[in-house]
Amino acid sequence: MKKHNKYSSEQLAWLIRRHGIEMTHLSGGSHLGAILSVADIMGVLYAEVLKFDPEVTDWDARDRFILSKGHAGASVYAALAESGFFPVEELKTHYQNGSRLSGHVSHHLPGVDLSTGSLGHGLSVGTGMAYALKKDGKDARVFVVLGDGECNEGSVWEAALFANHFRLNNLIAIIDHNHMQSLDFNENTLEIEDFGAKWRAFGWNVIEVNGNNHAELKVALESITENDTLNKPTVIIANTIKGYGVGFMQNDILWHYRFPHDGWEYDMAVSELHANKPEGVIDPYTPAGIENPQIASESDDIFNDHTFSKTWHPSYPEQMRRVEATPGSCEREHPIQSNK
Repeated sequence: MKKHNKYSSEQLAWLIRRHGIEMTHLSGGSHLGAILSVADIMGVLYAEVLKFDPEVTDWDARDRFILSKGHAGASVYAALAESGFFPVEELKTHYQNGSRLSGHVSHHLPGVDLSTGSLGHGLSVGTGMAYALKKDGKDARVFVVLGDGECNEGSVWEAALFANHFRLNNLIAIIDHNHMQSLDFNENTLEIEDFGAKWRAFGWNVIEVNGNNHAELKVALESITENDTLNKPTVIIANTIKGYGVGFMQNDILWHYRFPHDGWEYDMAVSELHANKPEGVIDPYTPAGIENPQIASESDDIFNDHTFSKTWHPSYPEQMRRVEATPGSCEREHPIQSNK
């Protein structure tokens, strides 16, 4: 597999995580859990798979890339900056007024083929790109990274039908299957398993891997490249862990929305990343780590289950109705009724 970046995939994935921590910390932005889970996929793609030239961003023979789960936009911003598309220093402007680095992916940045964030659109557009490349006789490929919760969208499956019908073997979908979405686990929100069987039923070549394992990701992507006779689109179901790389964020839905605040949240996240920093990488923000980092205490909200199914109580709608009916409130019946 040809190397396309000055960093190895492991080094780039670490940098994506470190940038993700800093960008959300500085901006008060969200979706850090998704940024961390997809970092290994992004590291492998931008370090060793995608064909691109940061000096010629509209190079016709380039591979097209769409981060359909656009709320994890900090991951592609970090990958692009570290790949030479724009200065790394600009990452600090993430979410800021007037910045090109909007919370969801913006095509106003060099290297971005599509603005995303409205889930379910990326695969449809990617399918159109792959079809056009086929019609024009070009050998470039289209890679689309989706979220698993995003696959609740009907447009994803319409695109899947189209891609199979036109035998778009130049289309590769990679699903960041971190098993969580919105406020809970996938299976508590809207069941999607047997996930692989669904894609096979739509005619796709299906590969299932550990999406936080670089070796497995590389083998899967190499197998597609080497199999020129494959006459169908491919989906890689990359089983990942939400918040991967920072222990107290892993499998905690809280970090779908929360950013690392000053104090133990930021200090512990950075310190854990430093403890696992690959050789040859310099932390652009805290090169020597954090001296005397704050540590969470027993009273801090850490390692708790914040899922909807754990924290919701059936009396909440009734309580809200009573609050709104008190003098000085809007004094109307709340539309959600009690389950009693």
